Amino acid sequence: MPGSLAARQTAVRPIPNNVYTKICDFDLVKREGRHTCATSMRLGRDIGIDLGTANTLVCRKDEVILNEPSVVAIRKDTKEILAVGSEAKAMIGRTPGDIIAVQPMLDGVIADYEVTEKMLNYFIKKCMKPSLFKPRLVVGIPRGATSVERRAVEEAAFKAGAREVYLIEEPMAAAIGAGIPVEEPTGHMVVDIGGGTTEIAVTSLGGIVAGRSIRVAGNSMDKAIIMYLRRAYSIVVGERTAEEIKVKIGNAFPETEEELEIRGRNLVTGLPVNLVVHTREIHEAISEPLAEIVRAVKATLEETKPEVASDIFENGVILTGGGALIKNIDKLLKHETNLPVFISEEPLFSVAKGTALVLEHHQMLRNLKPRRSKSR
Repeated sequence: MPGSLAARQTAVRPIPNNVYTKICDFDLVKREGRHTCATSMRLGRDIGIDLGTANTLVCRKDEVILNEPSVVAIRKDTKEILAVGSEAKAMIGRTPGDIIAVQPMLDGVIADYEVTEKMLNYFIKKCMKPSLFKPRLVVGIPRGATSVERRAVEEAAFKAGAREVYLIEEPMAAAIGAGIPVEEPTGHMVVDIGGGTTEIAVTSLGGIVAGRSIRVAGNSMDKAIIMYLRRAYSIVVGERTAEEIKVKIGNAFPETEEELEIRGRNLVTGLPVNLVVHTREIHEAISEPLAEIVRAVKATLEETKPEVASDIFENGVILTGGGALIKNIDKLLKHETNLPVFISEEPLFSVAKGTALVLEHHQMLRNLKPRRSKSR
């Protein structure tokens, strides 16, 4: 057929078939706008990253290929990295004096640049085979990140081996990953409750028309539980125990009563003690962080244009992130806003999947304005 790809290739540059299958002609790629074997190999290595306060997720196309805690165990004197991810998280609260387990991400942004770089490098190498081709990375960042914080993410990604780095705001990535048709001229609201930040955005025509980022999220609830138990029972528990309490019996809109037996340290005697905590107590403990999230959602709605607000009333609010898994948080928001509220199909993976899906959307990728490695 005269219009076939093979015919056009021959017309541009006559190459024997047995030779053509073994080479990649980049001039032809530019003229035809199609991928040859080399670009396909590169695209196959490109990944999206949700560099979160609590967890880092790496996604290729629509598959999550890595999900690890954003924790690094370091030897104090030599700064040697001893463990990363799940292995390092298991050490929290249990390390000897010369070893510390740190979370290099704070409130969704880099708090310790060197450790974040090493952690990112470890994760990338863990999920990718050695190759001559460096990957392109799309990384989710908080909507409220400063230019300094954005540059820190880019530099860490380059030092970890990226060829090009694209930054996308987390609420937009979450909306894409949750399946929201962001390019349509219709308003949609997404609330992404992560570990360090809650990202709220109203999307329409491929952009964010209203939104805000607050540094109140899952970690704030864990700290609130720790403070409540300390104040009410003079008992100290660690962050892992507080998170377990939140996950198992935390409830944003209690309808039933549950209980959980925990173990902590008595502040008076210094001895380990057992304690049974109940849903109503934990709801009281996390009520203030939840109230801040509700206030931020309402404030965003107040900034939204009437036409877009009517779309949200019809389409509802989509919840993503680990915080969306807190029992009845959808019912709380529905009660407070009088809007339909839905939890995305895989809330933990929405941002990561959104970053990876952007790599397949060329127009949206161009709008992100990449930075390229100087050594590429």
